[in-house]
Amino acid sequence: MTTERIAENVKFAYWVPNVSGGLVTSTIEQRTDWNYEYNVKLARTAENNGFEYALSQVRYEASYGAEFQHESISFSLALLLATERLKLIAAVHPGLWQPGVLAKLGATADHLSGGRFAVNVVSGWFKDEFTHLGEPWLEHDERYRRTAEFLQVLRKIWTEDEVDFRGDFYRIHDFTLKPKPLNTPQRPNPEIFQGGNSTAARRNGGRYADWYFSNGKDFDGVTEQLVEVRDHARDANREVKFGLNGFIIARDTEREAKEVLREIVAKADKPAVDGFRAAVQQAGASTADKRGMWADSTYEDLVQYNDGFRTQLIGTPEQIAERISAYRRRGVDLILGGFLHFQEEIEYFGTRVLPLVREIEAAERDSIAPPFQASA
Repeated sequence: MTTERIAENVKFAYWVPNVSGGLVTSTIEQRTDWNYEYNVKLARTAENNGFEYALSQVRYEASYGAEFQHESISFSLALLLATERLKLIAAVHPGLWQPGVLAKLGATADHLSGGRFAVNVVSGWFKDEFTHLGEPWLEHDERYRRTAEFLQVLRKIWTEDEVDFRGDFYRIHDFTLKPKPLNTPQRPNPEIFQGGNSTAARRNGGRYADWYFSNGKDFDGVTEQLVEVRDHARDANREVKFGLNGFIIARDTEREAKEVLREIVAKADKPAVDGFRAAVQQAGASTADKRGMWADSTYEDLVQYNDGFRTQLIGTPEQIAERISAYRRRGVDLILGGFLHFQEEIEYFGTRVLPLVREIEAAERDSIAPPFQASA
């Protein structure tokens, strides 16, 4: 089963390790680091191995294995200035950011980087980050109503003059941003990503974002989300692209890859996983239809805190390339990858897996017969 639009080539992004603890909540060795020097080297490695995007995480204080955190916007700008082609997606929380201030910062970052700045708008999953800063914690669907306004205001300020917006959460009066972000035919404005799995998140993604980010999903889960998100986009006379999170374990043999997964789970930091599970499943289950993020995640799923094992990108290069291609045929435009040992595994992915994905895509294009033309 496919959606009505399939990308010619799937794009690749990676999670920036700008928080400590790596991408799995486990005591297994993770050869990665949250410091700037490591991340500069990693970003350059990624852009030289076929990755077009990187996503900076957002956490404001220690939680569930992430004792230290670099702020996402400033860290993204630093990596933009250290690279040449990589696009940085900075995660932000409405309620902790004012959209006009973010629009101003984003326009500056866009100019400094030659048009490579993007944002991922996250409606908030960790109550303590808001309450510890003295900000109100809104009910789930109210957070997404605020995000809907945030997305609209951000785009208006980036594209219009004398912006006027009267919402329940934001009031903008005759505001003009100068300079606007860079505007090119290839990318008119900074790309806006919307994260989440819930009904409200899908609606926001379809109506207001350029991209919708999903937690890890199998084929059926991806198709169900894609259909709904693109229905919302169609109703709004627009188009949205789809990004999917997946934790990638590529090894020379399937047995090696599965043994790595087994060890990750066996060495899970149980108190941290249990604490994270209690926090996020309450948030997911708080939606009226129980379709929020993490609402049905198992303990094993949450050892990778964005359900990345569910996407099943675990095996040989050939197996992973085939599965990525199958996701593309269902409508996925981008794979957001997490890794155990970032530096060497992104290199391995770029040299062993990504070329196979491109070969599959090229073979599929070649298999489509050209239209019949009568001879003169």
